[in-house]
Amino acid sequence: MEEINYLLIAVSAIAAIASPGPATLAIAGTSMNHGRHFGLYLAAGVLTGSLVWSTSAAFGLAAILHTNVWLFEVLRYCGAFYLLYLALKSLRSASSVVPLNLPKTQVGTEKGSYFHGLLIHITNPKAILFFGALYSIGVPPTATPLELLSVILVVGTVSSLVFFGYAFLFSHERVRQIYLKSKVFFESVFALFFGAASIKLLVSEAGK
Repeated sequence: MEEINYLLIAVSAIAAIASPGPATLAIAGTSMNHGRHFGLYLAAGVLTGSLVWSTSAAFGLAAILHTNVWLFEVLRYCGAFYLLYLALKSLRSASSVVPLNLPKTQVGTEKGSYFHGLLIHITNPKAILFFGALYSIGVPPTATPLELLSVILVVGTVSSLVFFGYAFLFSHERVRQIYLKSKVFFESVFALFFGAASIKLLVSEAGK
């Protein structure tokens, strides 16, 4: 491979980033539960984490994590326990007796939503491995720093469209009404996914 395969990178990024996972589920839940405003801030935090991992992978951090297993393990356990916290939080919300017809309230702050999204993505060591694989299959080893920055821009654009798209979609009034009528179901699904992701991180072997 002598040239950057932008099409392969874009398609792979869309398939991986848009699939249901801790980040997209958190954006969807926040947007439905607290509105577009907080959903967008959380999406911005997730995007920041994505850009951090993407930039790190582009300039070799994935290789460092493979070499220093202990660092990967620290990140893996931090991510797993944070996802477990999110699962318990969703379970508590599912069992809440607060009436579903209450008006939407603004819970927390913009800064809190942003850092919540950032923590979800920055404590997920699997993200750096995904980006490492993405760059290895679509970027030649002879790529210049400027070319690497162009790939980061492409991946960042795809991430922005997906994450902010989730926030806009799930903050739509019709979707919100469906959520309010099925709050227990949605929060239970969120808890299941967060819990499953946490367990998967805890039981997976380093680097796999």
